[in-house]
Parts: sequence; C-alpha cells; structure tokens
Amino acid sequence: MSPMSVSLISGNKNGLSLFGLLSLVIRRDMVLAMRRRADVLTTLIFFVMVVSLFPLGVGPELDMLRKMAPGVVWVAALLASMLSLGRLFSADYLDGTLEQMMLAPQSLSVLVLGKILAHWMVSGLPLVLMAPVLGLQFDMSAQALWVLIAGLLLGTPILSMIGAVGAALTLGLRGGGVLVSLLVLPLCIPVLIFGAGAVEAVSTGMSVASQLSLLGALLVLAMVFTPWVTAQALRISME
Repeated sequence: MSPMSVSLISGNKNGLSLFGLLSLVIRRDMVLAMRRRADVLTTLIFFVMVVSLFPLGVGPELDMLRKMAPGVVWVAALLASMLSLGRLFSADYLDGTLEQMMLAPQSLSVLVLGKILAHWMVSGLPLVLMAPVLGLQFDMSAQALWVLIAGLLLGTPILSMIGAVGAALTLGLRGGGVLVSLLVLPLCIPVLIFGAGAVEAVSTGMSVASQLSLLGALLVLAMVFTPWVTAQALRISME
C-alpha cells in the first residue's frame, strides 16, 4: 500500500475536512494515473481515431457531416469512457487498499466520489478538450462547438458516475468489462440523446436551454445518488 493510501485512510484522525478528504483522494488517483500514462492515452487515442475515421468513410459532403457530427462525437465519447471503467477500482481491489477504505472511519461515499471525480479528470476532461478540434473535421459552426463543449462538460461526469456503479457491481468478476458495458450503456442513452440533441438544436435554430438543463439535472441527480449506490455495490462485491 502506498504512503498516499495510508494518509488517505487515516485522514479523519488528522481532522481532515470533507473538502480536504476529496482533494486527497483526487490527488492520489491522479498521481497513480500519471504512472500509467499508457492507459490514459489509450482512451484519448481511441476517441480521436473513432471520430476522425467517420469523415474519411462518409466522404466530403459537408451537409451530411454536420448532421452526423453530434452523434458521432457523443457515441465515441461514450465508448471511450467505457474503456477506462475497469481500472476505476481494480488496482485498489488487488492491493488491498479498497478493503482498508471500507474499514476506515471516513464515509465510503465520499471516498468513492473523489475517485469518480479523479476518473473524470483523467478520462473525461481530455475528451472535452479534444472535441472542438475534432468537430472542425465535420465543419461545425462556432456556436455548435460551444454547445458541444458545454454538453460534454455536463454529460461526461454523468458517464463516469453511472460507470462507477457498473464497475463496482462487477468488481472481481471474470469478464467484468463486458458486463460493465451491458449494465452501463442502456443507462447512458438519455445522456447521449440530450447531449447530441443540444448540438442538433443549434442547426435547426431552436433553443438549447432545455437539453442542457436536462443534462444539468441529470448531473445533480447522479452526483447525489451514485456515490452512495456505488459504495453499497462495493460492499456487496467485497462480501
């Protein structure tokens, strides 16, 4: 177990605040992720390749590219986020850190929320930053690109939170990656619909407020409920 894991588990004894505990969890997971840069780059390279191959396969017809751009980017982001879900809890499960977290005096839900936020910062935020560059391949307007960024900023954390529940339920199971996809993908469909619909609304001249508001509401609901649900799923998987 690493020194950072020891300080994380003993955080409450040192009078660590809730924000301090979250910061410690996020910093720990970010450091561990940077030691496995290949895993982080795999997700980003997959996203770039999937989005970039569609214009080559469809052809140079700009009207068709503009229409399909929102769906292509969002589907690629969803599939890319699935690649990293298996690593969310597996390393801590294998080295015994997860078991110690469950026995620690801190709330497991808070620790899980910190791990989810770190996962999004490593696997989701790079996709958001790369999306506008890739959107230029589809001749998307500046307004559509801004809406795409806003939708991804609201939607990709939801994908990480929903994915955390699936990763916790399949922890330690053989073929868990396939099971995670079967569990998570149906639950992510509303995020996909509202995110792509917001960008499509720009091209039709409609307001994007309703789709972005729904994504914001889903984000709040996910942030409230998924850490607790994930914590309970981890307890079930560890029994």
